[in-house]
Amino acid sequence: MSASLATASCDRQETWLGPVSAEAYRTFLASRAGSALAPGFLQCPSWAAVKEGWQAQLLGWGPQNGPRTGELSGVALVLLRQFPGTRKYFAYLPEGPVADWAGTDLDSWLTPLLRHLRAMGAFAVRIGPSPDYRRWDAAVVKAGAGAGRRLTDVLASEVDPLGAAVAERLRARGWRRCGGDEGDGDAQPRFVFRVPLAGRSVDDLWSGLSQEWRRNIRRAQKSGVEVEVGGAAELPEFYRLLRITEERDGFRLGRSLEYYERQYAALNAEEPGRMRLYLARHQGEILAAHTMITVGRRVWYQTGASADHRREVRPSNALQWRMMRDARALGAEVYDMRGVPSTLDPGDRAFGLLRWKLGTRGQVVETLGEWETPLDGAANHALYRAFQMYLARR
Repeated sequence: MSASLATASCDRQETWLGPVSAEAYRTFLASRAGSALAPGFLQCPSWAAVKEGWQAQLLGWGPQNGPRTGELSGVALVLLRQFPGTRKYFAYLPEGPVADWAGTDLDSWLTPLLRHLRAMGAFAVRIGPSPDYRRWDAAVVKAGAGAGRRLTDVLASEVDPLGAAVAERLRARGWRRCGGDEGDGDAQPRFVFRVPLAGRSVDDLWSGLSQEWRRNIRRAQKSGVEVEVGGAAELPEFYRLLRITEERDGFRLGRSLEYYERQYAALNAEEPGRMRLYLARHQGEILAAHTMITVGRRVWYQTGASADHRREVRPSNALQWRMMRDARALGAEVYDMRGVPSTLDPGDRAFGLLRWKLGTRGQVVETLGEWETPLDGAANHALYRAFQMYLARR
């Protein structure tokens, strides 16, 4: 696979783009930690070690000679998947790149990025722009629930002007939004649930919870549920509970215990405490286990698992209450509970997950989702269509 450097003209400025060291990459991420478009954990260098079967490259860009002077203005973790039987690659930037999406000229960095990926042998690219698109307050979502209803049927509480502008700019450049309006083709959740933490005390968080959530947390405390932070030794128990949860709730993540062990090791090697495993014990038995990831001032509840028995002591509510408080203590401005379904139909099994998260009185947020484009050339377009068929058969 060849690599290249690229430059692009923008307002008489030259943009340098090429591979950068992990150290330079992390330094740039740290400089963006407190910004409104701060990077997520899927763009950390450590994520490359989590994804087996993918090659990875760390890219950076900025003014000409920028990497030599520390003047990076954007970075990207690119994952490359080889198409079977060819020397061509599908390039995937999960929830990335970490770029100036607010700038009016995407081409200043997007054009050299695509040129570089084409030179590396990529036939198509998928990105996950960071701006949000729409938001719904919890009360609006609850009021809009009904048979056959979906989030897109409900008037949003807020439309993010930056997200709307970025979507139009990408469409104008020929990018296609994966999965259409509902995001069924996205690899990462398009609809997420976020609880605001900035400027809120613990008492504020408590009073913001629904009566049901507060009642369940009190029940867990009175029942003797104890919450603790575990470690790698408890990952097998977490995974056992996850398989039980998948069977009960009718979904399958398709990940192995080794995947979570690799993730835990890689993220915490990059920064101690980046990934935590929270455990809820009752009468000495672990009844629930949730994972939490921290990058700068952003915190995510990633994956939750619980047993089928003794659910009446509400271990998951106790875990989330502890995790929200810990996220606040870490300086997080938002507690991101990750994906929720777009269905608002109470008869739909998936609605139960959304209903549970609504009890925290946060917001449902529609991100811009993932966008794809084949790279120039008839052969690349044909290979892109073949790759879509290949994915559909897997």
